Amino acid sequence: MFWTVSLGIYLNFKNKDGVIFMKLVLLIGGGAVGKMTVGQELAKITELRLFHSHMIIEPIIEIFGSFNFPAIEACHMAIFEEFAKTDQYGMITTFILNFDNPFRFKMVDGIVDVFKKVDAEIFCVELVAELETRLKRNATESRLANKPSKRDLEWSNGRLLHEFENYRLISNDGELPFENYMKIDNTELTACVVAKMIKEKFSL
Repeated sequence: MFWTVSLGIYLNFKNKDGVIFMKLVLLIGGGAVGKMTVGQELAKITELRLFHSHMIIEPIIEIFGSFNFPAIEACHMAIFEEFAKTDQYGMITTFILNFDNPFRFKMVDGIVDVFKKVDAEIFCVELVAELETRLKRNATESRLANKPSKRDLEWSNGRLLHEFENYRLISNDGELPFENYMKIDNTELTACVVAKMIKEKFSL
């Protein structure tokens, strides 16, 4: 996979003595697996700032009246580039990855490239959960409050099922090139517990 080759050359950053590098935590997983909620809890117990995907997606839908991917991508990249210039401790961001779609990998490649220019430490957490659990989470109050486009549950559930049936949303062993990586089955775990696991694993 081209992404493994291109990313592998710069994902092995180490802290230098006395130097604290910016952190980038990538939370990936299928729809309604709990990425945003875990990110919210992780932000509470670290100095990391949360930038979940729907913080851009929802305003774009409101402005354009539909999902305008070029506008969403442009806004995402502008925020990543500006954030990397700051003295913030780091960022948590969220993605759905179709592991059979090279374009989605290319997007993440570009984001990591932005942060590698400031010698950021990159962490990747992959969340997986049973479909029944994800369908329940798709209708939670917090999700619907933060993601208005998901409030049509018939459509939203249908999209989730379509992705489940047609996309490969879980990585194969060794497929992701990150040195700092963990996969968590959070079917039976609360977001608070998962956030603590991430914080402890990576000493955030």
